[in-house]
Amino acid sequence: MDIDLDNLKTEILQYLNASEFAVFRSAPGTLDAMNLIEWDTENVPDYRQFLDAARKAERKMIFFSYREFEDTEADEAIEDLKTLDLPRDERRELEVRLLACRRHIGSVCYLELAFEFNSHFYVYGAQPDWHADFIEAYDEVTGLMPDDDPFGGGSEPENLGGYYSNN
Repeated sequence: MDIDLDNLKTEILQYLNASEFAVFRSAPGTLDAMNLIEWDTENVPDYRQFLDAARKAERKMIFFSYREFEDTEADEAIEDLKTLDLPRDERRELEVRLLACRRHIGSVCYLELAFEFNSHFYVYGAQPDWHADFIEAYDEVTGLMPDDDPFGGGSEPENLGGYYSNN
């Protein structure tokens, strides 16, 4: 969804402050390990419909968080790209995609509303297209990076079913 989350963040906070909801400002990523059910923002992007669902479920507290795109994210992605031995065209395509996002440093790149109901968190999450493209490009870069430790942090192979011996 190609939206301006900076303006949407302001609009949502104004809406929430004028509503009956209590707003709990949670840290971004707080809900990652929870039982989540995600709202279909592609087909129903209006946050007011999400909040209407919370209202009808008689929820009074809304969790609100957002994250701004940081220069360290962009810098790390470019640095990781520089370490790869890629054909010129492939490197350039990834570099253009990653550098294009630098103009969004300081902008909101992810916004989340949530409410709890029956041990699940119902979540409205939005991210602009530029950030989704950044994530996709960076995932491509990290997917091409060599694995420095083939044994996952140890000095010995793991998960060999007890048949590995140091003898």
